[in-house]
Amino acid sequence: MTDFATRDDAHHSAVIDFRSDPALPDPPYQQLRAHVLNGIRAGSILPGERLPTVRALAAATGLAANTVASAYRALEEDGIAEGRGRAGTFVSLDALGEPAARAAAQGFADRIIELGLAPERAHELLRDAFRARG
Repeated sequence: MTDFATRDDAHHSAVIDFRSDPALPDPPYQQLRAHVLNGIRAGSILPGERLPTVRALAAATGLAANTVASAYRALEEDGIAEGRGRAGTFVSLDALGEPAARAAAQGFADRIIELGLAPERAHELLRDAFRARG
């Protein structure tokens, strides 16, 4: 497992504590993507905040730079982060709005397909999950 905390004070980057777990079925880039999203939800990473550079995060975690770049690309595709060229990658100001909901829905749909369930059954399960939450 890799554990790290980093802050790029010169550029006021977000602090990201990350632990990659090779025992999990998800590849490291997906683990990192999920961790950043959870940090945004928890308020430890704020909308508009700059994420650490790919190189800094890769060096701190021991992950390959391509792995970190893949996580950042996935966050950008989901509308959670936005790349600003040389300025870096920043958390989208609307990270917890519609783009995040769409990304969650797509993740759910992808998992349902992997499990071989019919969309109708997925809707039932989702409805039951919402009812259980009250």
